[in-house]
Amino acid sequence: MRGRVVLPTILVIWLLIGLLAAVQRGYFSDSDQNCADIGSTLVTIGVGPLNYIGVNPTVECPGLPEPSE
Repeated sequence: MRGRVVLPTILVIWLLIGLLAAVQRGYFSDSDQNCADIGSTLVTIGVGPLNYIGVNPTVECPGLPEPSE
């Protein structure tokens, strides 16, 4: 029964720490978002406390092909 409470609690705390790291990096202050910005924000939230030991996750989105004429 204890595992049913402990694991979700740890997961919520982990994600809250990641959210705090994303806020501190200013990911929510820019209104002009693109694929890489959104991806980096989500990855930062996902890695949680690892942000504070030097992990700096970033995401690069592939370029879209130009349409043919």
